[in-house]
Order: sequence, then structure tokens, then C-alpha cells
Amino acid sequence: MKMQAEVIREGELEKRSDSLFQLWKKKLVVLTKDSLSLFPDGHKRAKGKELGFGSILKVDCVERTGKYIYFTIVTKDRKEIDFRCPDQSCWNASITMALIDFQNKRAIQDFKSRMPLAPQGAAEYLTWQGW
Repeated sequence: MKMQAEVIREGELEKRSDSLFQLWKKKLVVLTKDSLSLFPDGHKRAKGKELGFGSILKVDCVERTGKYIYFTIVTKDRKEIDFRCPDQSCWNASITMALIDFQNKRAIQDFKSRMPLAPQGAAEYLTWQGW
């Protein structure tokens, strides 16, 4: 049984389709600390597409027009996914902050996993350090 992740934000975004005409389609979006899930019909009943932050490289190409903010999510395999949101909604900032938090936590875990374990006592620690 999969545990439900804590939702940071939920709402509507528009995603540019990959089709020839590149139409903008509304998606229900759920942002958690680990992923961004997209639901096609505006309801979580339908099967959604999950973009795990482990597969996302960055949020890029932020452009503001009078009505919308346009931004691109770049995946680690260099796929670009274009989105737009109403100017005041700041979805790009919410996604960017969640992605940075995820990447920072991952970097700390990686760093800690490479650290050698130090002996328990202070004298042993100093000896271990070569003093």
C-alpha cells in the first residue's frame, strides 16, 4: 500500500501538448515534496502522470507576459515540458522551491553516505584523525 505524500499545493496549470498544433491543455496539478502529478481531466479520478523530482533537472525559461507566466521543466533525459499559469499564481516558484528542497536533501544524503564513520570517544576520534 502506497502512502499518500503530503500535498504542498494543488491547482490548475496549462501544459502545452506534444502534438503538431501544440495546444494548451488544462491539467489538475498536485505538488508534493517528491513529485509533480498531472491529471488530464481536472479530477484525481483519472490516471495521472507523475514527474518525480529525481527525474527533473531544472525549471527553466521563465517568461512573464501580461496574462501568463510561461516556464519549462527540463528532465534529466533533456525532455522539455512547457507550462503556463496565470500571472499571480506563481506555480513556477512553488515547483522550483520544492525541487530545490528535494535536490538539497538528496545532496545531503549522498554526502553523508560517503562520510567514513568516526570512532565514538574523543581520544579515539583524535587518533582516528591522525593527531
